[in-house]
Amino acid sequence: MINEQEIFNAAILIVDDQQSNVFLLEEMLRDAGYTNLAATIDPYSVCELHRNNRYDLILLDLLMPGMDGFQVMEGLKEIETGGYLPVLVITAQPDHKLRALAAGAKDFIAKPFDLIEVQTRIHNMLEVRLLYRKLENYNKELEQTVQERTAELRASEAQFRRLTELSSDWYWEQDENGRFTKIFGPVLEMLGIRIDEAQGNVWDEQEGVWNETERDILKENLAGRKPFLDFVYSRISPDGSQRYVMVSGEPMFDPSGRFTCYRGVGKDVTETMRPNDVGIIR
Repeated sequence: MINEQEIFNAAILIVDDQQSNVFLLEEMLRDAGYTNLAATIDPYSVCELHRNNRYDLILLDLLMPGMDGFQVMEGLKEIETGGYLPVLVITAQPDHKLRALAAGAKDFIAKPFDLIEVQTRIHNMLEVRLLYRKLENYNKELEQTVQERTAELRASEAQFRRLTELSSDWYWEQDENGRFTKIFGPVLEMLGIRIDEAQGNVWDEQEGVWNETERDILKENLAGRKPFLDFVYSRISPDGSQRYVMVSGEPMFDPSGRFTCYRGVGKDVTETMRPNDVGIIR
């Protein structure tokens, strides 16, 4: 939210070729409590002043010699690329009001000035402008935070992938439909297994023979959404040698209790295998 002090401290630029109108508006605004006021009677200087100071509100007279208020607004649009033109026009011509709003002005003040109308319209427009700016800054901060978190996650995943590549273990994930979404580690080198990332299927490039009884036990645990620890199953390689794989997995659930995926690790334990270790679910 915007408090009153923020509104009264907002930067306001008064633009009118009549010095008497400038003095009158400055006096009205100071009496109301506004403290950050600037003014010019030169319409050609408005864009440069705004580029340097980024006013929260510009009170702009429409009928000025040499360069009118409509031309000034066209120049301001090149600065306010976000599309929000903080202009409140000053006019004594009723037919200019709609044209000014169509040109990008957010509101208008009629001449001769009415004190209550001037104070109300300026206060309301500043409140909207400051809220818009606060939202804009929040969105920028949020975008920056998302970018930083994304970079951190990518760095963390890259580090994790590197650690699994350097170890004898691999990490795997399956989605709720049983399709592999991630496999990190030397699975291909150890077992000739690769993952089809588009379909989530696992392919046995070496065309080995798995022990189907042991794999059925594992599939039963996966289907039952049960955790398992150090489950060992075996595979006959094309050269006739037998390899043993140890896997552990944990089902993951969202806050409502809905199953979302499995996460786990695997390891080639052929070198340390004992015959009675095969097919044990813990």
